Amino acid sequence: MRYAIVIEKAKRNYSAYAPDLPGCVATAKTVVQVRREMRKAIQFHLDGMREDGVTPPKPASKVEYVAA
Repeated sequence: MRYAIVIEKAKRNYSAYAPDLPGCVATAKTVVQVRREMRKAIQFHLDGMREDGVTPPKPASKVEYVAA
């Protein structure tokens, strides 16, 4: 499955979250690192849900860019 993530620039680092997985977040110094950390965070989050007997949600968020 492929989950959408949102990456945001903070003062000193980047943060990311997965809209379809509330509470699944990561931070890192670079965009490349935060993507890597989100992959790990999503896998950890899904593994935890399965261990708790919860079926992970199917990805539903869509990502698009709009020119302004």
